[in-house]
This record gives sequence, C-alpha cells and structure tokens, in this order.
Amino acid sequence: MNKLFCTILLSLGSFACFAQQITVKNDDEHIHYMGRVDVRTDSTMLSWSGNSVKINFNGTGVKAMLKDQAGLNYYNVIVDGQVAQKFKAETQKQWYTLASGLTAGPHSLELYKLSEWAFGQTWFYGLNLDEGTQLLTAPETKKRKIEFYGNSITCGYGNLDTTKQDRGTSPFEDNYQSYAAITARHFDAEYSCIAKSGIGIMVSWFPLIMPEMYNRLDANDSTSKWDFSKYTPDVVVVNLFQNDSWIIAQAKHEQYKARFGNKAPTPDDIISVYQAFISIIRLTYPKAQIICALGSMDATRDGSAWPGYVRQAVKNLKDKNIYSLMFPYKNTGGHPSLKEHKVMADQLIGFIEKNVKW
Repeated sequence: MNKLFCTILLSLGSFACFAQQITVKNDDEHIHYMGRVDVRTDSTMLSWSGNSVKINFNGTGVKAMLKDQAGLNYYNVIVDGQVAQKFKAETQKQWYTLASGLTAGPHSLELYKLSEWAFGQTWFYGLNLDEGTQLLTAPETKKRKIEFYGNSITCGYGNLDTTKQDRGTSPFEDNYQSYAAITARHFDAEYSCIAKSGIGIMVSWFPLIMPEMYNRLDANDSTSKWDFSKYTPDVVVVNLFQNDSWIIAQAKHEQYKARFGNKAPTPDDIISVYQAFISIIRLTYPKAQIICALGSMDATRDGSAWPGYVRQAVKNLKDKNIYSLMFPYKNTGGHPSLKEHKVMADQLIGFIEKNVKW
C-alpha cells in the first residue's frame, strides 16, 4: 500500500514537472546567447564559464527547462541587472523558476553559467512564460567584445571558499565574480571565456593544452570546432603560464614526461612556445588588441623568470597592438579570493582604459 502511494506521488510529481509546455524554444530569435554555445534544433549546450542566456520580456515570470550532465553546474539568475538567485542544475530534465511575482512590465533576465566545462554540460531546451507574459526584442549584441584565454584564475576557481582550503569543487567557483567577467561588465562588453583549471600553453596537469583547446566549441571533443566568424573580439586577454611554471619543475610528473621527455625546455623554448600561441591568436583576430597577462599567483612573485618570458615574447612579435601586463603576486595562499579578483579587475580595467581605443 505504501509502495503504491509513493508510486502515485512520483507520477504526480513527474506530471507536474512536465505539465507545462515549452512555449519558447531554445532557438527562438528573441533569445540572445553569450559565449561559445552550441545551438541546435532541440536544445542549446552550455559548457564554457560565463555562457549565458538573455531575454527581454514584458510580464511577471519565466521558467526554463534544463538538464545537467552531472548535476554539478551552478547558475546565477540576473533580473533587471541584479543577481536574484543562484541554483544548481540537476541531471533530471526539469523546469526551473527563474523569475516569478514580478511587477507587470518590461524586464531583462540572464541565466549565467558560473562553473567551468570540467563540471559537465547543461542543455537548455526552452522557456515557459507566465500567463500574460511576452518576450520582447532580443537583447542587442553589445558594441564591444572581449575574450579571455585562461586557467583556474580566469575561471574563478575557489573564489567563494572563505575557509582558505582553496577548494576547487563547483560550489566554490563563481565566474561571474572573476576579474574577467567584472572587466567585461565594466566596459558593457560581450564576454567570451575560454578557460580551464590546470591548463597551460606547453604543459597542463592533464593531457590537454591551450593550443589544442582554444578553437573548440565542445571542449571535450577534439573534432568540435568553433566558427570564429561568429564572434570577433576587440580585445583578447591571455592569462596563462601559471601551470606551466609549476609543472616544469616536476620532472617526474606524467605530463612533464609526455611533453618534454627527460629534457626540460630552455628559456628560449618557453618564449618560442608562448610567442607561437600569441601568433595564432593574432592570425585568428587580425585587428584585435591582445593583452598578454600573467598573475596574480606565484608566477609573478619576486624573482620569477616567467614575467620576463612573456615580455620577451611580446617584444619579439613587434606588434604595437600586443601588450604585456603583469598582475602583482598577491602573496597569499591558494587561488585569488573575491577581493583579489576585484584588485585584478581594477588593474586590467585601468590598463585597457589607458591603452585601448574601442
């Protein structure tokens, strides 16, 4: 009897979950996506940090149907420019109330992915609008565009962990409050974030390096290529080499052996590899202003050779629109905190305001 009762309840719950119908499909023209997303006829794949779904609407409330690959991804819901809630997407395909009980009238809404692609993908199927609610013209593509290539610092790894344990699990990662996203919002720019914790240019903590990932749509799939004609940034910020600086000192690490064998790269090798990657970015975006950054972890500590490698590569390129920028060593343990991300953002914003016309 109890088992039957539970079965009925589960059935009713399932019915309640799917009784509402998708009234706005994922490929509707009223939806604006930000970042590298894969829009298909049945769903849109969100995977990169900072991927977002934006709409304008007139009415009181909106729901979204989502399914997460592993139940690890977190999202911000931003209503009328303010973070209204944060939630974790689950592996069951279901509805999520993004906004409800709003004052009737025009509103903006953004669903923003906080966690990096290593925590899996999320599929967005569409929207259900409250009675009397209608979508307005899609948010316009912003005039300015910025793109970041980075590692855990750019992802926002551990920036919510106030215990100083530097935990890298998804509840403690918030890309919205990373220096990169803060900078993009300051300039009211479209934002694309190609980043992965642990990645390097020469060597990573795993078998993938940025020159092998930078051009992917689905970062997990080497055959999935991004169409660069869909997004042409005015400014590109590259903040890499932190992981290279660590692994190059660990000759017994499997990735060291896989990339270097038994011989460590020389300073000239390091400069050459960095220069080659920046040359790829330049070839991809001939008119972009490129900022070669490093820090604010110990790759920029006093005495580190790595800032010199970056500066020399930039010098060798002889391109007046390629700059170097060193974030000073924060001199604290672990990854940057929210406060330290804000310091980085302020420095980057000031640098762009001084050097870039866009």
